[in-house]
Amino acid sequence: MATAVGSGSGGSAAGDGRARTWARLALLCALGAFAFIAAAAGSGGVLLLVIGLLGSALTGAGVWWALAHRRAARLLGVLLAVVTPIAVLVLFAATGVWLLAVAVIALWAAALGFARACLRRLRQPYGMHARGTPPPRRPVLIMNPRSGGGKVERFGLVDRAEALGARVVLLEPDGPDVETLARRAVAEGADLLGAAGGDGTLAIVASVAVEHRLPFLVISAGTRNHFAMDLGLDRNDPSTCLDALTEGVELRVDLGDVDGRPFVNTVSFGAYAHIVQNPDYRDAKTATALEHLPDLLQGSEGAHLEADADGTEVSGPQALLISNNPYARADPFGGGRRPRLDRGSLGVIAVRVEGAAGAAGVALLGERAGGITVLTATRVAVRADTDTVPVAVDGEALVMPVPVVCTVRPKALRIRVPRHRPGAAYVTPPVDWRRIVHLALTFRTAPQGAE
Repeated sequence: MATAVGSGSGGSAAGDGRARTWARLALLCALGAFAFIAAAAGSGGVLLLVIGLLGSALTGAGVWWALAHRRAARLLGVLLAVVTPIAVLVLFAATGVWLLAVAVIALWAAALGFARACLRRLRQPYGMHARGTPPPRRPVLIMNPRSGGGKVERFGLVDRAEALGARVVLLEPDGPDVETLARRAVAEGADLLGAAGGDGTLAIVASVAVEHRLPFLVISAGTRNHFAMDLGLDRNDPSTCLDALTEGVELRVDLGDVDGRPFVNTVSFGAYAHIVQNPDYRDAKTATALEHLPDLLQGSEGAHLEADADGTEVSGPQALLISNNPYARADPFGGGRRPRLDRGSLGVIAVRVEGAAGAAGVALLGERAGGITVLTATRVAVRADTDTVPVAVDGEALVMPVPVVCTVRPKALRIRVPRHRPGAAYVTPPVDWRRIVHLALTFRTAPQGAE
C-alpha cells in the first residue's frame, strides 16, 4: 500500500482555472503599479522608481561595507544600511509622492501575492511515497541528552520511547561514539535504528542503517532540525516522532556522501565553513563571524575554491553550499526548505560578491543576481589552491584533503515516520513573470502530471 506524502492539485481542470484567475489578477496588479508610475511621471512617478531602486542599491552596498571592512568603513556601512531606507521615506514625504509610493507598493505586493497563489495552485505532488510496514520488534534509539538544549529530558523522550517498546542508548561525553553505539545495536539484533540529536548525529546513525538495510527513525531533538522539517516531522514536540514506532509508514530518501562521510542536509565550503572552525564560534557566533568576514570576503584569508558540478565549472566562490537535494530557493546559509528528498541529485549554490556594486546587485535582483549560481548535479568535486580546506558537514566543522567529492546515494535511506505528521509546508518557487503572463493570456492549459 502506498500513499503520497504532501498534496497537490496538479492536473485538475479546476486547479488550472483557479491558477489562471490568480495569474490574471497578478498581471493586473503589476500593470496597475506601472500605470501609477507612468501616469504620475510629471509629478514624481519616475522619481519614485529611481529613488526606490537607488535606495535598495545603497542599502546593499552598505551591508557589504559593514561585512567586508572593519573600524570606520564598517561603521560607515552600518550607517548607510540603516539611514538609506529612512532617507527614502523622508524624501517621499517631502516631495509629496508618499501616497503614490504607498499605492505602488501595495499593488506590487498584491501582484506578488497573486503570483505566488498561482504557482501554489500549479504545484505538483511531492512524489515522496510512503508504504505501510509492520512495526519494529527490536528498535534501538540513540539519544544525545545535550542536544537542542536538553530536549531529550525536557520532552521525556526516554520514558516515552521505552513505554513504546524501544531500547534507548544515551550518548555520553566519555563513552563510545555514536557510530560505535549504532554498530553495537545492530550486532545485538536491532531491526530499527533511530537517533535523537543534531543532524550530524542523525547522518552517522543513518549511514549505519543504510549499510545494514535497516529502517531509520528521526527524532527532532536537535537545535534546528532541518532534516526533520523536510520530512514533515513536528519540530516543536519531538515526542510525536516516536509515534512512528507503532503507527508508522516508510519513506525512501536520498543520502549525501562527502568523501565517504554521510550527510543528510548540507556541506558548506568557503566563508561559513572557515568561520565555524573557530572554537569561539559556538559561544559568540556574531562576533566571530564579523571578525573573519572582512578577510574572507576580500580574499586575503581562506583558500581559493573551484568546483566542478557534473562538468560545469564554478570559479572562485566565497561561499559554496552542496545540499542533499536542491532547496526551493537559493539560500547559501541552508535556511530554506527542500520540497523533496528523493530526486537523486545535489543542490549547488555558489556565491561570489565582488565589492559594493555586486552587493547592490544582490539587493536588487536577489537569487537572480550574477553573483549567485544555482545548479543541480549528481557529483561535485571541490578543488582549492591548498592541500586541505575547511568544510562544514551538517554544521560540524571538519578539515578535508582536496579534491573534496560530494555525491548522492538515491533512495538509499529507509525512513520510518509517523503516519500523521504536520508535513513540510509547500515552498513557492521564485516568481517567474514569463510563466505568469503566459498563463494569464492562455484560455486553457494542459494537465500538470505528477513527476
